[in-house]
Amino acid sequence: MADRTVAELRQKIAQAREVIAHLVDKAAFNGTEAHRALDYFGGDAFDSKFLPWPRNDDEGLRPEDLNAANDD
Repeated sequence: MADRTVAELRQKIAQAREVIAHLVDKAAFNGTEAHRALDYFGGDAFDSKFLPWPRNDDEGLRPEDLNAANDD
């Protein structure tokens, strides 16, 4: 049963990553924090410090500043 649960959780995380990728695409939010989320949910490692998300303080930018569409 444990192996099945782990497998199902891995599938659920993969589904979550696909949903996030779709939402990022539709929202045109393609900044650093979007890529950090996709990378995190695409990997196997757990980071207890992943949240808060987005981490605006780390880069000193607001969410709208992290959008690649704003790069001129």
